[in-house]
Amino acid sequence: MNDAPTAAARSDAADPPPYFDAHVFVCCNRRPDGHRRGSCAAKGSEELRDYMKARAKELGLKRVRINSAGCLDRCEFGPTLVIYPEGVWYSPKTREDVDCILAAHLVAGARVPELMLTERHVLPPKG
Repeated sequence: MNDAPTAAARSDAADPPPYFDAHVFVCCNRRPDGHRRGSCAAKGSEELRDYMKARAKELGLKRVRINSAGCLDRCEFGPTLVIYPEGVWYSPKTREDVDCILAAHLVAGARVPELMLTERHVLPPKG
């Protein structure tokens, strides 16, 4: 069991305010073709990241940052992204999926359950 404090518990009143309201990390890791785990970039994550950045700008989401990330270790479910501070994971496959995530999560503060990665999307440990 992990007893490490949560991010909220680690925060301090003296901490500066967050620079962004939301920070989106889109996995753009690329493995060699044929790798057993695949990779998000090979599944189109770079194009989806570029689209998400452009759409966020069009929507006027000024305090939202969309970044490329290296491997987020959920390769088999990719493309993947995670939105902080909530720590919600998604697996968008299309531009329409990205539009849903932007509208629901980043504009309305809701979730898109059908696109979320949850505890059932974690591979069992190798043993």
